[in-house]
Amino acid sequence: MVDTNIALVANKKQPNASPQCVINCVRELMAIRQGVKKLVIDDNGLVFDEYRRNLSLSGQPGVGDLFVKWVHDYQYNSQRCDRVKITPIPGDDFAEFPQDPQLANFDRSDRKWVAIARVHPQNPPILNAVDSDWKNFEFELNQHGIIVEFVCPDFQFK
Repeated sequence: MVDTNIALVANKKQPNASPQCVINCVRELMAIRQGVKKLVIDDNGLVFDEYRRNLSLSGQPGVGDLFVKWVHDYQYNSQRCDRVKITPIPGDDFAEFPQDPQLANFDRSDRKWVAIARVHPQNPPILNAVDSDWKNFEFELNQHGIIVEFVCPDFQFK
């Protein structure tokens, strides 16, 4: 699963990301586009909608934009993309999100990825580059079987 910040870093839209961080994000997106890795999204289109709000569906000018174009073209191809059912509930929450008081302040816009990870049979990791919420709640998420893969180990979270 790819948090939107990966594609934004690949587009060089995150000024605090190092050149190596940009390279790492580009590699992750390319691995998905080339079929080395499979993308996991929701069948409600919430992930795709977030991508579209933050990236250009034309596929230009950056690698992140090329990625969202690829998602548009391949999201229904089961060999390239897994679509899982999650249950939205009012307030940007999901039935599949852990009911844990320690996660009460976790970013509501990122909860969809947690819900997707919890229902996918392989429990795929969530890729993150520079979003501090994933780092701030890493321990609590791990307690619920959620794995966050930090593709920019040199990034200094605040």
